[in-house]
Amino acid sequence: MKPNDCANILKSPTQKIGDSAEKSAKRFLKKQGLKFITNNYRTRYGEIDLIMQQQDTLVFIEVRLRNNPHYGTGAESVTLSKQRCIIHAAHQYLQQEVPHPSPWNACRFDVVSMGVAIDWIQGAFTLD
Repeated sequence: MKPNDCANILKSPTQKIGDSAEKSAKRFLKKQGLKFITNNYRTRYGEIDLIMQQQDTLVFIEVRLRNNPHYGTGAESVTLSKQRCIIHAAHQYLQQEVPHPSPWNACRFDVVSMGVAIDWIQGAFTLD
């Protein structure tokens, strides 16, 4: 038994599906040339699904899965409130986890919408 097997036993079916979607998104993004840094970065503000690097840009990624297109795309479910939570969590990550001076020249917020196909929306939202 692997160490994560015990943690997976405690997860709901929905959490397991979400984990699978995040793993698929990570594989997809790595094939696009992004470098994996960490996943499921948790703060009191919320969680960032994936943090990756694309050249000199640090990319904070929200992964959304929608099995039924009648409810809209995964990207459409990233509300303004959710965006604010991700931005606050990213700010904390930058303050606590990134060495100074930072190795990155920029940061970006992307959404990977999983459904029938993978839709990668670069710069899906900004600090404005």
